[in-house]
Parts: sequence; C-alpha cells; structure tokens
Amino acid sequence: MGIAHWDEIEGHRNAKGEMDATWQFLGRAAGSQGVGVNRVRVEPGKLPTPPHSHGASEEIYFVLGGSGLAWQDEVVHEIGPGDCIVHTANTMEHTLVAGADGLDYLVFGTNHPTELGWLPRSRAIRLGWPWVEGRTDDPWDVEAQAEPLAVDKPAERPPNIVNVHDSADGSDARSRRWLGAAAGSVQTGLNWAQVEPEKRNSPPHCHSHDEEAFVVLEGDGVLELWPSPLEASHGTEHEEVQVRAGHLIARPPATRVAHSFRAGADGLTLLLYGTRRPGDVCYYPRSNKLFWRSLGLIGRVESLDYWDGEEL
Repeated sequence: MGIAHWDEIEGHRNAKGEMDATWQFLGRAAGSQGVGVNRVRVEPGKLPTPPHSHGASEEIYFVLGGSGLAWQDEVVHEIGPGDCIVHTANTMEHTLVAGADGLDYLVFGTNHPTELGWLPRSRAIRLGWPWVEGRTDDPWDVEAQAEPLAVDKPAERPPNIVNVHDSADGSDARSRRWLGAAAGSVQTGLNWAQVEPEKRNSPPHCHSHDEEAFVVLEGDGVLELWPSPLEASHGTEHEEVQVRAGHLIARPPATRVAHSFRAGADGLTLLLYGTRRPGDVCYYPRSNKLFWRSLGLIGRVESLDYWDGEEL
C-alpha cells in the first residue's frame, strides 16, 4: 500500500525563461509503477513546460485552482478549476499558460520505457523520428531564449477539455463524472466521485493488470484494504487507513489486496485515475467474484486450494 500527502512532499521549482513552475511528484512518493501523478503550481503568466507532444504517453490534467489557457497547436482555450484536459498519444503539441493568479493542477500520465517526446521550438527529441543530432546541452536552456509563446484570443472550447460540472452520473450513494472518457481518453480514465457520508465509492476490489491512483480532493474517510482469502491465509490482515484532502493513494496492479474508500461524516470527494489494459481481471474478495473486463463476463471462484480437484 502506497500513500503520500502533498503537504509532506518536497516541491521542485524549475524556472527558465518563460517556464516557471513548482512540481511535486506525488505518484513517485506513493510508489506508483506504470503511471505518474504530479501536482504542478505555475507562476502567473508562466508556462510549466515548453510546448511538446508524446509519441506513446497519454496525459490527463485536472485543474485544482487558479486560471489560465490551454495552448494546443497554436490555439488557446480558457481553463479554470474543475476542468479536465486530455492529450492522447501522438496528437497535438500542447502546454499551459498560467493566468494572473497562477495555475494549480494535477497531471496524470502513463509511463513508457521507449517514449518519444518532441519539443518543436528547440527541435529536441528524446527518441525516434524526427531524428536530430544528439546534443549535450539542456533543451530547456534553448527554450528559455526563444520568443515568448504566441497567445491569441481564446477560441471555442474543443472536445478534449471538459468541466467537472458539465455532466453528472450516479446513484443515492455516490455521484460520478467520467471526465477522462468525456474528453476522449483512450489508454486511461479519470473519474471524479463524490461519496456520501458513511458510504463506499465501490465494493472492495483489486486488479490484475490495471494500475490505479486516487487523489482526495475534499473531506475525509478511510481507505480499506481487504486481503484475498489466499493472502489472508498467508497472514495478510484487513487494514484501515485514515485519509483526508491532499492524500495520494497508489494501487499498482497484481497486489492481490483489494481496496475501497469509505467516506467520513462529511463525505469524501475523490479523483480516480486508472489504466485500461485489455487483459485485466478484477477480483472482489467479499463475494469471491471475478470480472473479465475485456470480455464483459463475471464469474465466481469455487475454490482457492491449488490442489482442489487435482489428481496426483
């Protein structure tokens, strides 16, 4: 179980030219493996990164506070609290521009060992095509000497930017917004969930392939960790961990320990981020059910004994 709180994670400021932002590597601190989660605070009028694109990674941004512009292929769009921006792999070049009050956001992304990153202004590339001669200097130093990023009048909001208040879906126990899917995510998903007091966000479950990360935005509650019967037979015990606004919880795949959040007396608001891997199987220890997500099939485990039914 990996958990970290953003009040306790050191910030790293990177200020060069028009780029000036402080980064907190939340996912790394909580032990995430195949995904990254960062909190980024951008100084007024500045950029967090040069304009760039990724060949393999998908990024999802969620604005916590402040205001600014989403710069996408030389067109800008206004953004503010509750906005979700999705950048699928190998599409548009993008960055953000902070407004007069700065910009505070979370960014979720997939990690790939053979990723391609492209910075069009300095013509710096990490791997693959287009090919440029290897360089030993820092391309951000070149970016810092470039002309300020052109920012025209904001255009109409495109489909890859949605707000948390645009639509709602849920039940008496919880309210959800499927932000990532609404903004066109493919490899991953980002949901906003408001859990009613003393209720759960979902049944306890764990994944074989998908990796999940959760950020507590408001309220408090309990993270429950439920071992499978097999893990319990090996001594793993049921555990409850208090969580509050600012906590990041990383749930790598194949832990065989299920998780669920139970809201406290004032309710709980979460961001739920996860990968969408085709071979994933979801296990529910309380009912002993398995969900083959890519097939849309649900079954129940009859035995947890390796040797049950076997002949020697």
